[in-house]
Amino acid sequence: MAVRKVIIAGGGVAGTATALALQQAGIEAEVYEAHPSGGADAGAFLTVMRNGMAALAGLGAAEAVNAVSFPARAVALLDAQGQELGRRPIEGPARSLTRAALYRALQDLAATRGIPVHHGKRVTAASSDRDGIEVGFSDGSRVTGDVLVGADGIHSRTRRLIDPDAPEPRYAGLHVVYGYTPGNPAGLDLDEYHMIRGSRAFFGVTVPGGDGRTWWFARIPGEKPAAGITAQQWRDLALRMFRDDATPAHALIAASGAEIVGGDSHDIPTTPHWHNARMVLAGDAAHAAVPAAAQGASMAIEDAVALAAALHDHNDPAAAFAAYEDRRRTETEETVAASARLSSP
Repeated sequence: MAVRKVIIAGGGVAGTATALALQQAGIEAEVYEAHPSGGADAGAFLTVMRNGMAALAGLGAAEAVNAVSFPARAVALLDAQGQELGRRPIEGPARSLTRAALYRALQDLAATRGIPVHHGKRVTAASSDRDGIEVGFSDGSRVTGDVLVGADGIHSRTRRLIDPDAPEPRYAGLHVVYGYTPGNPAGLDLDEYHMIRGSRAFFGVTVPGGDGRTWWFARIPGEKPAAGITAQQWRDLALRMFRDDATPAHALIAASGAEIVGGDSHDIPTTPHWHNARMVLAGDAAHAAVPAAAQGASMAIEDAVALAAALHDHNDPAAAFAAYEDRRRTETEETVAASARLSSP
């Protein structure tokens, strides 16, 4: 029997894009997001690369994302002395934006198109039979549908429901700190990324034209995950990493505003089971990558398009899930591995 109603766990990039793609394929979907409101991880920023923008264009969502983002035109690599080692254009269109802005753009578009997005709904359980699936949430409520899409991130509950022995996220040996500095005190070219191989850590910076701020991140080696770190402590750690380098990094961190976000970097090299008869994974729930390759959001959007196409083309959910996995697994695992290599010292 053809899939008519899809329950989606997760209202981030993968979940909302999947809902948009399913609607385009003529399949009803509802999104259930664990956070009480949109825009989690508001301080972090990301890049949607050319492949992700192409997938968004196919969903009629590129215009909405363009409205809240900035071009990413080129990337330059520098050493700890500030000497440029190389420069190349970023194949476009590619766009830089905050994670919160991307979430809001996709969720607002879903709302405009009549797709329900429910907040404060954390998946805890699911049971299925030949007729469909029932999904339970932490607030005690339950919903029924034909299938469950687990787009619930790197710490996916759905992944565990599919396979109790699914691998835990792997700590990548890195902390990542994001911040914003008023203006453009380093005088950098607009809409370009400058990637600095510092003596102790890696620093990336861009100045989106029209935003009025310098966006930066620091990728800092760490033997073990950090816990209970405040924004000020993340700033202090980043400052120590670049104090001896002849680059703009230290000054930009010192001049940054209060919006500092830090965390540990994890990935999932492989997930043995992407699906069962009624549940399937998408985005970071299936194949989380460290951010070095700037492909996390783009892979999630491509997953959405591929999964919706498979559900449209196959009446049997298990057959659709197998076709989707066959199309996406190799490419995404190769990208996860490549991103891990880029992050290594």
